[in-house]
Amino acid sequence: MSDASLDHSLAGLAPPPEKWPSLFKQLDSSSNAFETLPRVIFEQPVVRSKSPFGVTVMVHDPEGVRRVLLDNAANYPKDEMSNRIFTAMFGEGLLSAEPAMWKRHRKVMAPAFDPRSVASYAPAMAAAAQAFSERWAALPDLTDIDMAQEMKALTLRIICETMFSSDAPELVSLAGPALGFSRNALNFGILDLLPVIGPMRLKSKQTALHEDFSAMDGAIYRMIDERERNLAGAPNDLLTRLVAAKDPEDGAGLSAQEVRDEVITIFEAGHETTAVAMTFTWYLLSQHPAVEARLHAELDRALGGRTPNAEDLADLPYTRQVIEEAMRLYPPAPAVTGRRALAADEICGQKISAGDRILISTWVLHRHRALWDAPERFDPDRFSPERSEGRPRFAYIPFGGGPRICIGAQLAMTEATLILATLAQRFRPRLKTPQQVKLSARITLAPEGGLKMRLERRDAA
Repeated sequence: MSDASLDHSLAGLAPPPEKWPSLFKQLDSSSNAFETLPRVIFEQPVVRSKSPFGVTVMVHDPEGVRRVLLDNAANYPKDEMSNRIFTAMFGEGLLSAEPAMWKRHRKVMAPAFDPRSVASYAPAMAAAAQAFSERWAALPDLTDIDMAQEMKALTLRIICETMFSSDAPELVSLAGPALGFSRNALNFGILDLLPVIGPMRLKSKQTALHEDFSAMDGAIYRMIDERERNLAGAPNDLLTRLVAAKDPEDGAGLSAQEVRDEVITIFEAGHETTAVAMTFTWYLLSQHPAVEARLHAELDRALGGRTPNAEDLADLPYTRQVIEEAMRLYPPAPAVTGRRALAADEICGQKISAGDRILISTWVLHRHRALWDAPERFDPDRFSPERSEGRPRFAYIPFGGGPRICIGAQLAMTEATLILATLAQRFRPRLKTPQQVKLSARITLAPEGGLKMRLERRDAA
């Protein structure tokens, strides 16, 4: 199935307006409503809808998005349900912390994610990708794989190597089952929005999550204690940097609980989203041989078959563009967390009342017909310097936007580029046919039931 036909089905035909409230309700509860979203949402900057849950305003104009996420962000905090979901998943990490705690954590953690720190993680990323390449090379040619599962396994290995160094194997064995359980346990629906029933269901899920994470938590707390007792001799990995991080103003660091919550946040949000980005990158490359050939030519010219490193990234602009365009068409987080207006405001000339629910769908924004030429087409050259010039900042937000933009954006792009550069030098994964690729959209996007591909060696093509 080509991505063109898949894209067409996702744009959908516009149902009558009386159907819109149920569609907004589906999207609000993290279900896959993308296939039935009204076409007008992909054409208008602001669309309003009324339902028993109140007024919902979908905003997909870059200046409107900027208003919500940056210029007047204090008026649009995350709604209670969103905070409950993320707190259940991550504790008090960056994705769920209240503003004061978030500001302190972000300031303390920033040095661990600056360009120099990210470059220091690159060798571990590249080594993990190379080991994965060797594992693929040991398989018979034309072996069938589930690319979604393969990329999850690889990104989990990379985040463990980056964060825990020599302790990575233990965390891989503990994290895989725990994270898989959390994705299933936190499949929120309409019942979770109801009074009385919702809080009871959430409490039950939180209890199950805490029990399932107990072994992983025990290992993380042990490692934190070991680093704290011998900081000078600890490996220079991400966990050590978090343990050692201090507020530049008052010298305060993060408690063991706070470090644990941030570790879980990085694990859950970081490895899952990068895996999604890579899965759809491989899918799109398999459907566009000219793009794939151009990618291969750049890799052959810049690397000549060797494992890439951080210094090579500047010589791989098209490789990065391929990933950026894949994340435009298939954003790993397809919907920005819902906001609730605290006070009356105006967005793109539309009056906003206190209590209105504001939704920003990354999926819709990245395919909006007012922002992108032929938005369903896969075209990595959109992200060339020439064509990127003048593009509104908030037209493309795969990592969110405003003060709460993902702290690990540069780390994720470095990881994704190193993965693609390493594996695409040796392999041309082909989509296994016949196969109907359907999307599942919960907190992250995913191909429903996985993505079956066949590993073809480039030297055998």
